[in-house]
Amino acid sequence: MPTSMSAVIIAALTLALVQIWLLPIVTNIKNAAYLLTSREEDVETTAVYRRVDRAKKNLQESLPAFLALCLLSIQMEVDNLSLATTWLALRVVYVPLYMTGVSYIRSVVWFSATLCMVMMAMQLV
Repeated sequence: MPTSMSAVIIAALTLALVQIWLLPIVTNIKNAAYLLTSREEDVETTAVYRRVDRAKKNLQESLPAFLALCLLSIQMEVDNLSLATTWLALRVVYVPLYMTGVSYIRSVVWFSATLCMVMMAMQLV
């Protein structure tokens, strides 16, 4: 468990590195040569790759708000560490749930992570 908001931010950025760059490469290794091209044409991908891509886009939508909330918490000296850590843990759980196609539990995890951000914001008001 991270012991500071800075550690949570670094862990969230590590999650972004894994989810945005590494997982798409690993789940689409058969098209690795495509990554060296100008990517003018679409390539055939697997269902897992497409789920990884959707999970990646979801993280890209929520990560800026999460990071802003973390930075505001530090600047305003508001203790949101437990909520931020919970958000991070839920986002880590979210990825394999999405990759494996687990629908309902994944949605509950996503909602819970979003609720963590709402609660972080409420602490700052």
